[in-house]
Amino acid sequence: MRTALVSDAPILCRQNPLVAIGASAGGPTALAQLLSNLPGDFSAPVVIVQHLDAQFADGLARWLDAQTPLQVRLARDDDQPKPGTVLIAGRARHLVFVSPTRVGYTRTPANCPYQPSIDVFFKTTGQFWRGRVIGVVLTGMGRDGAEGLRGLRQGGHHTIVQDPVSSAVYGMPRAAIELRAATEILPLDKIWSRLRNMVAQEITVHG
Repeated sequence: MRTALVSDAPILCRQNPLVAIGASAGGPTALAQLLSNLPGDFSAPVVIVQHLDAQFADGLARWLDAQTPLQVRLARDDDQPKPGTVLIAGRARHLVFVSPTRVGYTRTPANCPYQPSIDVFFKTTGQFWRGRVIGVVLTGMGRDGAEGLRGLRQGGHHTIVQDPVSSAVYGMPRAAIELRAATEILPLDKIWSRLRNMVAQEITVHG
């Protein structure tokens, strides 16, 4: 089932789509299911901010890497997101875009309740990435990611929020919906098929 909220956002027609994902409580399991259903030739880079103690980030990346044909690893300063690779925030700092093609870490803003912050990541993604962005908010507690996802949608990007039934914790998805940040509300088992179809269509049209 797919629920579209409104269709008033402008449409972008650019190359080089990026999948930007935010998750918190219940996120590792949801990410494993999502990534395991993406093909090895998935042609969009994937960058993930998962709320997690930094000491467990490497273990999460290695575990997720075993679930998917894509390469999953922690993001490093000056990394360039590339097709076939999934980058995960891996420090107690904000993962951000520092240029149109590269990511890095920063402690600014310092007053965020979460480091890394999904909102901060989404905001810099919208500022720097020159192609289409598909923003995704998965299960999680609190409101992190809602404001940033709304910014992506207002910038003409497609945004997806996990539905209440498939979410382990519906706080973050609910907050995003309340802010009208979602282009679509989808169950987890529909999100990966939507990503596959959208990215394939983008490459076919603009590749």
